[in-house]
Amino acid sequence: MTGDMAWNAETPPGGTIRDWVDASKDDPRPAFVFPRGDAVLTWADLQSEARGIAQALTALGMSKGESVAIMMPNGREAILALFGVLYGGFRATMINLAAGPDAIAYALDHSDARCAFVGIDQLPLFDTTRPKGMSVMSISIRADGALHDISPSDHALLMYTSGTTGRPKGVVHTHSSLLAGGWTSAVAHDLGQNDCGMCVLPIYHINGLCVSVMSALIAGGTVAMVPRFSTREFWQDCGRVNATWFSAVPTIISHLLHSELTPDEATRARLRFARSASAPLSPDVQSAFEARFEVPIVETMGLTETAAQILSNPLPPGTRKIGSPGIAYGNEATVRDGEIIVRGPNVMLEYLKNPTATEDTFTKDGWLRTGDLGRIDEDGYLFVTGRIKELIIKGGENIAPREIDEALYAHPDVIEAAAFACPCPTYGERVEAAVTLSAGSSLANETLVALCVDKLGKFKSPDRVHILDDLPKGPSGKIQRLKLFEMMAEKV
Repeated sequence: MTGDMAWNAETPPGGTIRDWVDASKDDPRPAFVFPRGDAVLTWADLQSEARGIAQALTALGMSKGESVAIMMPNGREAILALFGVLYGGFRATMINLAAGPDAIAYALDHSDARCAFVGIDQLPLFDTTRPKGMSVMSISIRADGALHDISPSDHALLMYTSGTTGRPKGVVHTHSSLLAGGWTSAVAHDLGQNDCGMCVLPIYHINGLCVSVMSALIAGGTVAMVPRFSTREFWQDCGRVNATWFSAVPTIISHLLHSELTPDEATRARLRFARSASAPLSPDVQSAFEARFEVPIVETMGLTETAAQILSNPLPPGTRKIGSPGIAYGNEATVRDGEIIVRGPNVMLEYLKNPTATEDTFTKDGWLRTGDLGRIDEDGYLFVTGRIKELIIKGGENIAPREIDEALYAHPDVIEAAAFACPCPTYGERVEAAVTLSAGSSLANETLVALCVDKLGKFKSPDRVHILDDLPKGPSGKIQRLKLFEMMAEKV
């Protein structure tokens, strides 16, 4: 980074987000580019704009650490709102636009935010979900004047979990842990000032916010940002901005693989790697993608509670183990009693106003429980074998849904796959699955079940495979198994 702030691979970044933004106040290089219309935002412009917004919020009487909601899609205005709030020492409360009205209303109310930055297309949704008295703040506000004194331990981010098993929990990150979240990606991926990362994931999700945005703040590169992922425009967008890497989720990688579109030679040669996170990547999909596009995929793993990344495979020519999200960078990760646990500078402070949940998610000696089952091989690479809450327990035997997913992904017509549990009077639970298929495929339930039986045996195989137009997904693109069961139950 330019200015007085610098980073290295051994020590987590110090200071606050304001300090890091101020370090770039004289930097004319692009910080954010928007290939679908918005004007380029340089690092110098970002500092000036963020400071003006922060001073305006302070002048309006906002208290240090107070929540300010941000309800916007990816774009220039969302970036200015985010950095304006962070720069001022307020708590950026990112509202998940895909969460549904009930979850949005809960987050707005629970956060105690008095005002919100809202995108023009989101105003109708905001009007139906906002608590009484919450006002809309204009992104054009600017002022001169005082700012709150802030420290690395102050609240910086509030982001709500998906809440698939109950009320969403508000994850609180400090300036310190949020910066560390960007640092872990910068270290693992050797990011620098000449890198341009393509961001197609929403910044109201921790992957888009930390892996793409915060890593660029630390490493001094550029972020290319689009409002949403488009299979048709993705490779052209990468070419327009000279992208050197991109962060995606398995469903995006699968859709790119099954599309007829390909990058031109210059774009392909420029891409150092693709990054996959948020859900396990099928080994068959990874191998096919790399063979077709000649772009290596680096599989990783992260959580909202850890400001994104905790594990990553090394970059080529380091050893990438297909099927593993890799090794720890910038934090520690291990397996205890079958569960992956982690500790480090990127771990959250707490769940807002929920001390019981906070206590339950940490071990007595301070490790964060991820809720993921896993194992470690002889080289220290971790392998995720399933989610504790998603395990299928059939006749007393534990079945990891991922085993069934990977069997289904082995067929080239399968774009998305997810196994899930259903109640069964004989075994307690039985296995079912759902898939989406490539256009024109004639695959039937019987063929897909037989494929699983051939690979896994009858006991672990699904009794039925539902063929759907789309599978329910969260904001990061992660398929939501528990919702699949609810959908199938409604059809019965």
